[in-house]
Amino acid sequence: MIRHVVTVSSGTLTSRLLGFVRDSLIAALLGAGPVADAFLVAFQFINVTRRLLAEGALNAALVPGYLRAREAGGPVAAAAFAGRVMGTMSVILIAIAVLLGLLMPLVMNFLAPGFVADTLDRAVTDARLMLPYFAFVGPVTVMMGVLNAEHRFLLSAFSPLLFNITLIGVAVTLILKREDATFATTVMAATVGLAGLLQTLVLIQRRRRREGLAHPVRVSFDAGMRGFLRKAVPGMFANAGPQFLMVAGAILASSSPAAVSWLYFANRLIELPLGVVGVAMGTVLVPSLTRAVHDGDRPALVKTESRGVEFAVGLVLPATLGLIVLSELIVRVLFEHGAFTAEDTRATAQALMVLALGLPAHVLVKTLSPAFFARDNTAIPLWATLAGLAAAVIAGLLLGPRFGANGVAVSIALGVWCCAGVLLWRGAGAFGLSLDDAARRRLPRIVGAAVIMGAVLWLAEAFVAPVTAEAHFTAQLTILGGLVAVGLALYGLLLELLGIVSWSQAIDDLRA
Repeated sequence: MIRHVVTVSSGTLTSRLLGFVRDSLIAALLGAGPVADAFLVAFQFINVTRRLLAEGALNAALVPGYLRAREAGGPVAAAAFAGRVMGTMSVILIAIAVLLGLLMPLVMNFLAPGFVADTLDRAVTDARLMLPYFAFVGPVTVMMGVLNAEHRFLLSAFSPLLFNITLIGVAVTLILKREDATFATTVMAATVGLAGLLQTLVLIQRRRRREGLAHPVRVSFDAGMRGFLRKAVPGMFANAGPQFLMVAGAILASSSPAAVSWLYFANRLIELPLGVVGVAMGTVLVPSLTRAVHDGDRPALVKTESRGVEFAVGLVLPATLGLIVLSELIVRVLFEHGAFTAEDTRATAQALMVLALGLPAHVLVKTLSPAFFARDNTAIPLWATLAGLAAAVIAGLLLGPRFGANGVAVSIALGVWCCAGVLLWRGAGAFGLSLDDAARRRLPRIVGAAVIMGAVLWLAEAFVAPVTAEAHFTAQLTILGGLVAVGLALYGLLLELLGIVSWSQAIDDLRA
């Protein structure tokens, strides 16, 4: 399981790092103002749809359905099921794209009620230019889901890189040509659909090379497909909770100048560990837990859940503390270029510190949800997501007007902890979430190692802060890299000394 998690994590990490490059270029190109706010709200709207379907979200219904079809009728029946899902989802998404294109002014009014006329018009135009992506996200997601169900995680993990590579290439060209911000946003928005097309073509070529993954595409709304959609839609919405919380945050922050941009760039940093850990755990755990549930293998269920929780906690806690301690230095190095000012850095870093407090809950949700999805229960994760959204909106309405972007960030963190709490409560009551003895021994030690690492990193950052404040970019990047390396080395050493992991044995196991 961990080998598969490492594969998916590597692809997601690479994609997120390219996403940072992309966003750094967008920050340099647009800064943090009305034009940037309009583009980022539109991009976030499309990105939520991409995350809603891709990055493991459709696994909630597609993987269990595909595995059941293969169990009942063999590879041919499974391929036919995947083909029906691909054709049906594509038609539905294209219809939704056409409808959204017509209603986009109303949609943007809802998503950004604080936008004035020019900013609102810009957001509507940008979003409409991005809508062709809907035609490609359906086939891409189904092909990735089939690969995941077959435990072929490599291609599905790395194919999203094309999305960011395409946008980076266009952004670099625009910066070199010194195009004005309005023209640049138009070109960047139109590029989103092109990025989806390239990803689709790569996966289609790969599918043709693997006979077992070839599936005839057709549209079907029979009883079986309607049943699939009834399970898939709640699962997709439940699995996209972090994105919905950020959309809610953008709505609440849209009346504060530049707050949407600050929250967006802070959240991009949260999405790195969330993607590396959370998305990977969700992608890998669903097939593993589905097989264990189908076989009635309780020991395998407990072992899989325990290792998943250990792996998630062991990665997310040091990441959380690192983002809090190094927030301003990280934001300065990544984004303070071109139109992005020192004031934007301070505001984004403050929002990042608050959002990081919700990161463990985000990963907890991604780790707990597969236990429900494997049992064909997508309703409880959906209700948990809705409860978290309600809590975030209520807190945001109370805190946003007074504290601006920081108040909205607090509401997002509260919302995701509410969602995690509901999943823990309902899971314990429905099927008894449990950890084995090994996890009970190791988890407190993992927490202790992370806390020690965070304290040492805080002292080290305080020591070098006077130097980094005045240093040029290369020195800042070197210092940041050094601090991260020190933190990782110390944490790895503590894990070994506390008997949590033997690194030599772990390397041997991964090679096996």
